[in-house]
Amino acid sequence: MKIREIVFDCQQPAKLARFWSQMLDGFDVRPYDDEEIERLALLGLTPETDPGVMVDGPELKLGFQKTDPQSVSKNKVHLDLTVSSLDEAIAEALELGATVVERFDEHVWLRDPEGNDFCLTERE
Repeated sequence: MKIREIVFDCQQPAKLARFWSQMLDGFDVRPYDDEEIERLALLGLTPETDPGVMVDGPELKLGFQKTDPQSVSKNKVHLDLTVSSLDEAIAEALELGATVVERFDEHVWLRDPEGNDFCLTERE
Protein backbone atom coordinates (compact mmCIF):
# COMPACT_ATOMS: atom_id res chain seq x y z
CA MET A 1 0.00 0.00 0.00
CA LYS A 2 1.01 3.56 -0.55
CA ILE A 3 -0.57 6.88 0.39
CA ARG A 4 -2.13 8.56 -2.64
CA GLU A 5 -3.77 11.56 -1.00
CA ILE A 6 -4.13 13.26 2.36
CA VAL A 7 -7.44 15.09 2.81
CA PHE A 8 -8.01 18.09 5.05
CA ASP A 9 -11.54 18.91 6.19
CA CYS A 10 -11.64 22.70 6.37
CA GLN A 11 -13.78 25.80 6.16
CA GLN A 12 -11.84 27.63 3.40
CA PRO A 13 -10.35 25.06 1.00
CA ALA A 14 -8.74 27.53 -1.42
CA LYS A 15 -7.01 29.49 1.34
CA LEU A 16 -5.73 26.38 3.12
CA ALA A 17 -4.61 24.80 -0.18
CA ARG A 18 -2.52 27.91 -0.93
CA PHE A 19 -0.99 27.80 2.57
CA TRP A 20 0.17 24.18 2.16
CA SER A 21 1.31 24.62 -1.45
CA GLN A 22 3.58 27.43 -0.25
CA MET A 23 4.81 25.49 2.80
CA LEU A 24 5.81 22.32 0.93
CA ASP A 25 8.52 22.07 -1.72
CA GLY A 26 7.25 20.84 -5.08
CA PHE A 27 3.54 21.25 -4.29
CA ASP A 28 1.19 23.48 -6.32
CA VAL A 29 -2.53 24.17 -6.29
CA ARG A 30 -4.00 22.29 -9.25
CA PRO A 31 -4.76 24.87 -11.97
CA TYR A 32 -8.32 25.45 -13.11
CA ASP A 33 -8.99 25.10 -16.82
CA ASP A 34 -11.82 26.94 -18.61
CA GLU A 35 -14.13 23.92 -18.42
CA GLU A 36 -13.72 23.64 -14.64
CA ILE A 37 -14.23 27.38 -14.14
CA GLU A 38 -17.42 27.15 -16.22
CA ARG A 39 -18.62 24.13 -14.20
CA LEU A 40 -18.04 26.01 -10.96
CA ALA A 41 -19.81 29.11 -12.32
CA LEU A 42 -22.91 27.04 -13.12
CA LEU A 43 -22.94 26.08 -9.44
CA GLY A 44 -22.51 29.71 -8.37
CA LEU A 45 -18.90 29.11 -7.34
CA THR A 46 -15.42 30.35 -8.26
CA PRO A 47 -11.96 28.83 -7.71
CA GLU A 48 -11.85 30.89 -4.49
CA THR A 49 -15.14 29.37 -3.22
CA ASP A 50 -14.60 25.86 -4.64
CA PRO A 51 -15.55 23.32 -1.93
CA GLY A 52 -12.90 20.87 -3.15
CA VAL A 53 -9.39 22.10 -3.99
CA MET A 54 -6.48 19.84 -4.92
CA VAL A 55 -2.76 20.38 -4.39
CA ASP A 56 -0.43 18.21 -6.46
CA GLY A 57 2.99 17.19 -5.25
CA PRO A 58 5.63 14.61 -5.98
CA GLU A 59 3.83 11.24 -5.77
CA LEU A 60 1.23 12.64 -3.35
CA LYS A 61 -1.87 14.80 -3.54
CA LEU A 62 -3.41 16.92 -0.82
CA GLY A 63 -7.16 17.43 -0.92
CA PHE A 64 -8.98 20.25 0.82
CA GLN A 65 -12.73 19.79 1.23
CA LYS A 66 -15.21 22.19 2.75
CA THR A 67 -16.74 20.92 5.96
CA ASP A 68 -17.70 22.38 9.29
CA PRO A 69 -15.27 20.51 11.52
CA GLN A 70 -15.54 20.73 15.28
CA SER A 71 -12.53 22.18 17.05
CA VAL A 72 -10.44 19.84 19.14
CA SER A 73 -7.43 20.58 21.32
CA LYS A 74 -5.19 18.16 19.41
CA ASN A 75 -5.78 16.58 16.01
CA LYS A 76 -5.48 12.82 15.78
CA VAL A 77 -3.32 13.01 12.63
CA HIS A 78 -0.78 15.66 11.67
CA LEU A 79 2.12 16.17 9.30
CA ASP A 80 5.74 16.07 10.48
CA LEU A 81 7.97 18.04 8.12
CA THR A 82 11.76 18.18 8.00
CA VAL A 83 13.44 21.47 7.16
CA SER A 84 17.00 22.66 6.59
CA SER A 85 16.67 25.59 9.02
CA LEU A 86 14.13 25.40 11.82
CA ASP A 87 14.14 29.14 12.57
CA GLU A 88 13.71 30.08 8.89
CA ALA A 89 10.90 27.54 8.44
CA ILE A 90 9.08 28.81 11.53
CA ALA A 91 9.34 32.38 10.25
CA GLU A 92 7.99 31.32 6.84
CA ALA A 93 5.12 29.39 8.41
CA LEU A 94 4.17 32.34 10.62
CA GLU A 95 4.28 34.70 7.63
CA LEU A 96 1.88 32.37 5.78
CA GLY A 97 -0.57 32.38 8.69
CA ALA A 98 0.50 29.51 10.98
CA THR A 99 0.75 29.83 14.75
CA VAL A 100 3.23 28.23 17.12
CA VAL A 101 1.65 26.03 19.79
CA GLU A 102 4.81 24.91 21.57
CA ARG A 103 8.53 24.75 20.92
CA PHE A 104 10.55 21.77 22.09
CA ASP A 105 14.31 21.10 22.04
CA GLU A 106 14.34 19.46 18.60
CA HIS A 107 11.04 20.41 16.97
CA VAL A 108 8.18 22.87 17.03
CA TRP A 109 4.42 22.19 17.07
CA LEU A 110 2.37 24.58 14.92
CA ARG A 111 -1.15 24.97 13.56
CA ASP A 112 -2.07 26.03 10.05
CA PRO A 113 -4.57 28.90 9.51
CA GLU A 114 -7.51 26.56 10.27
CA GLY A 115 -6.02 24.93 13.33
CA ASN A 116 -4.63 21.71 11.81
CA ASP A 117 -1.55 20.55 13.70
CA PHE A 118 1.85 20.04 12.08
CA CYS A 119 5.41 19.82 13.35
CA LEU A 120 8.72 21.08 11.98
CA THR A 121 12.00 19.31 12.71
CA GLU A 122 15.42 20.34 11.48
CA ARG A 123 17.21 17.81 9.24
CA GLU A 124 20.25 16.19 10.84
